Amino acid sequence: MNRLKTFWANQKQFFTPFVVLLLVIMFIVEFVKGAILVSILPIYMKSALGISTFLIGWTMAFQYIGDNLFRSPVGWLIDKIGYRPVMLTGVILTFVSVVILVTFKHPAWIIFSCTLLGIGTSPLWPCVITGATESVGEKGTGTMMSVIYMAWLTGVGLGPVVINFFIDETFTVAFRLLVMLMLACILVTFWMPARRKSGDGIRSLAQELKRKRETRQPLGTMWSRLNDKIRRYLNEARSSLDVGWAFYVALFAQTFALGLLTPVLTLYARTVLHLTPTQYSLFLIAGGAITVLFLIPVGKLVDRWGAKWFVNVGLLLSTFSLLTFPYITSISIILVLVTLVGIGYALLIPSWNALIASVIPKEKRGAIWGFFLTIEGCGNVIGPIVSGKMWDTLGHRAPFLTSGIVLAVLFVLQLFIFSGRKVMVK
Repeated sequence: MNRLKTFWANQKQFFTPFVVLLLVIMFIVEFVKGAILVSILPIYMKSALGISTFLIGWTMAFQYIGDNLFRSPVGWLIDKIGYRPVMLTGVILTFVSVVILVTFKHPAWIIFSCTLLGIGTSPLWPCVITGATESVGEKGTGTMMSVIYMAWLTGVGLGPVVINFFIDETFTVAFRLLVMLMLACILVTFWMPARRKSGDGIRSLAQELKRKRETRQPLGTMWSRLNDKIRRYLNEARSSLDVGWAFYVALFAQTFALGLLTPVLTLYARTVLHLTPTQYSLFLIAGGAITVLFLIPVGKLVDRWGAKWFVNVGLLLSTFSLLTFPYITSISIILVLVTLVGIGYALLIPSWNALIASVIPKEKRGAIWGFFLTIEGCGNVIGPIVSGKMWDTLGHRAPFLTSGIVLAVLFVLQLFIFSGRKVMVK
């Protein structure tokens, strides 16, 4: 009985009302985003519009560009004005992007919708990671990272799976479902507490603008000085970090490897393996479920033992699976490889993010997470573009092999990152 009480007491630390709200918002947004990027756009743009895989990659890249451009400023805004206004603005923009996608059919509007989708989702990760890790403290960072990524993977995994059951020739039912989900997400966001110095931050910004109006300084000068403040803040944040060049390259490489797979997974499953939508959904469930099941146990072990060996094993498993995957045609063996990738990422996600969190100073957590996520986002931008070009010119194996090679390089880089640094979260 005492052990049970202790267990539930520990869980309350990780699932406060604030954290639960963050995770619910993340789940809904990533569900919608995953459904659009993985299941709807590749098939719709390829079959209905007849455009090249390279252009599909660019369309997805615009989504990541919109996301990436605003992550660092969003981190600064979180530190200054709090979570609710930042997150609410992002959720509303995401809703507008879905409405545009539903309403307009021209490729230019689809590209604009994807860009706006990226801008709207840019506050998501800085808000969730900053708020959740701040809520639990340093000793629970690895476990909290597992919880965050479990919400993300559940949303981004279920989105493509569930939406397949609602897709028809016109996509009407699927689009209605996405619009309803985003409306629900807006309502949930209103329940978020402002928190994190929000009152002081808003008052200071308001006083700054009022002072500028009273002195009748040009608007351009006001924004120039505001931009200077943001730059100085970010420069101070960067100068407080104790990391080498390999760390920044590794941040990029991790998401670049994943970005290489984003625009081609559905095409590979449908055109090379000739999987039915139901079979493809089962594969997505298998890989995602394995990852989700392992995340929290791995996160707790990372908090207890450190990140080094989990990163090593996770990278090796993922590298082996991706380098082998494009040469296998047996469905059963492919299912085994998908399972290995799921285990590999379950080992890698909490341990790698615990490493990142361990170098961030507490007082600038929002800005630093925004800065790091911007670097990671560059991999998400470039990966789909390179992948689409590889598919069109080098064949369907090229994106998978390149992704595996990048993870192998990341394995070598992280050996230098860990050298001389004992990465323990607690």
